[in-house]
Amino acid sequence: MEPELDRALTDLPPELRWREWMRRIEAVLFASATPVAREDLARVVGQGASVDLLVEDLAADLEGRAFEVAQVAGGWMFRTRATYAPAIRAAADVGDQLLDLSEFDVAVLAAIAYHQPITRDGLKDIFGKEISRDLIGRLHARNLIGTGPRSPRRGAPYTFVTTEQFLLAFGLESLRDLPDREQLEDAGVVDEVPQVDFG
Repeated sequence: MEPELDRALTDLPPELRWREWMRRIEAVLFASATPVAREDLARVVGQGASVDLLVEDLAADLEGRAFEVAQVAGGWMFRTRATYAPAIRAAADVGDQLLDLSEFDVAVLAAIAYHQPITRDGLKDIFGKEISRDLIGRLHARNLIGTGPRSPRRGAPYTFVTTEQFLLAFGLESLRDLPDREQLEDAGVVDEVPQVDFG
């Protein structure tokens, strides 16, 4: 039988206790393939210990390393620093991990992110053309979008919404972290999108 986890670590001096809690958080983040929520990290540290401060100290501890602690999709996870992306692509087999989306796929994904829940007809109104079921299927297959509530329109068509995998793929903590559309338009990154009710 496995011994119970000593969360309090009262036998250690305060500075060593803090360091051990940091290492526990590091171990949990290292072992997890998905973001770990604050409540889950709180299970490995003493009562009243600040998970936020422990994560902050861990992030400072990792300064100068090839990876960092990132706040993504409501939790924390380890992520390779962006400056090392070319080296990883050159040396590692990460083909399956790359999104490999066309420019139009990304545009449709952005429209879904900004207007969700949205129907295929709503997407057609934005782009001025029918959005293929294949494109929707590709985004679904990569788990970047999911099915939202049915639209109250005639026939109750399905709507589409982004997923937690979308947040992970683009390094966002929540949808509030999406760039402001007006800023994107001002920067010339996207064309001005007419405001339409997509119900």
